[in-house]
Amino acid sequence: MAARNIIKLGALEAPRTAFLLCDVQETFRPHVKHFGEVVKVANKMMEAAKHFKIPVYISEQYPKGLGPTTKDIKVEDAALVYEKTKFSMYTPELQERLKKDVPNLASVVLFGIEAHVCIEQTVIDLLSEDLSVHVLADGVSSRSLMDRGLALQRMQSLGCSITTSENVLFKLLRDKQHPAFKFVSKLNKEPTADTLGFDVVSKL
Repeated sequence: MAARNIIKLGALEAPRTAFLLCDVQETFRPHVKHFGEVVKVANKMMEAAKHFKIPVYISEQYPKGLGPTTKDIKVEDAALVYEKTKFSMYTPELQERLKKDVPNLASVVLFGIEAHVCIEQTVIDLLSEDLSVHVLADGVSSRSLMDRGLALQRMQSLGCSITTSENVLFKLLRDKQHPAFKFVSKLNKEPTADTLGFDVVSKL
């Protein structure tokens, strides 16, 4: 019971965690604000995932019409790359893979686009399964910064942890003695842009 409670408080345990990368397709680059920053965070999390042995699942929204994930992200490192037409990532295909790959799943870390559509609908589905959800504020965006900022507020009010890539990685480390400490510290030396901060709504 105590372990469950600490996870609900925002703690993360690598063996009980999955990373979800949502719809970072090249087609969206000209339209989504700070697309390059989202890609940078996605790559950072995928590199870290290897060291924590956390599986990464990548969705592509109707790739026949919208194209594949941007080539700037190494999709071959993912546990699964799958197509979808529904906006939520939590499709039957993903549900089956998660049951198989992470049978004791407790927490999901979510990043990608768009914050107010696919990310938010995925959050609702995951929370309804009593999972703890962490959305990376530096790793999600939308075409409109207003939509992005309001989505972060709504997701926080639903009980989602609105956080950053650095915060999540240090929560996974827990201790300087962790074997991945040096590698993760190097990953975090290049900070992400403050333009993707949670206070964007107050600047409108």
